Amino acid sequence: MDRTTKDILLELLTQAAAAHGIHEAEELGGVFDEEWPDWYADHMVKTLADAGYEISPSPTVGNSLH
Repeated sequence: MDRTTKDILLELLTQAAAAHGIHEAEELGGVFDEEWPDWYADHMVKTLADAGYEISPSPTVGNSLH
């Protein structure tokens, strides 16, 4: 069965949440990470790239997200 975009994003978010919890506990000493959106974005871009995916704007849709 083919994975949908939603399936891929859900898996990435789940993995990022687990990895970020470890990051906060081990690297930030349990302190809440105010920069978590940036950390998540970096983690997800790396994970996607490692899996052979690349996010790029669709030429037919434009460059903005709605």
